[in-house]
Amino acid sequence: MPVPEFILQLRRGVGHDPLFLTGVTAVVVRHDEAGTPEVLYGRRADNGLWALPSGIVEPGEQPGSTVVREVLEELRVEAEAERLALVTTDPPITYPNGDVCQFVSLTFRCRYLGGEAAVGDDESLEVAWRRADDPPTDLDALQRRRLAVALTDDSACVFDR
Repeated sequence: MPVPEFILQLRRGVGHDPLFLTGVTAVVVRHDEAGTPEVLYGRRADNGLWALPSGIVEPGEQPGSTVVREVLEELRVEAEAERLALVTTDPPITYPNGDVCQFVSLTFRCRYLGGEAAVGDDESLEVAWRRADDPPTDLDALQRRRLAVALTDDSACVFDR
């Protein structure tokens, strides 16, 4: 997974010390011919697991723009961020090279606008639409929570206290 240039610059100064970053996740929803909701997933190149599209907010970028950019770059689908569904602080992650990050994670419910889902960069191995009620079995607990909250009709953002 390519590391954004601004993080490489930060790492030159802080080494492997923890970075607190803002991440975004998209729950992109479309409806099939029968009106059944479907959600877009990508199989990650780094661990081989299915996941919702996600990325890091870069300096000067708005989170709603980031989530749309990431979906297009990774999975070649045009989407529109409809609402902020969930805000969490995820547990720290230690990467194989020793870098430590913790993300404030913003999950957006997004509406499909167009495009043929396809692998868009080296971060994904494959792409699939799946029925909203049939997510991939290898989604972790954080991903499952993001999905469940974003698929509700509640317009209020959920956040932990």
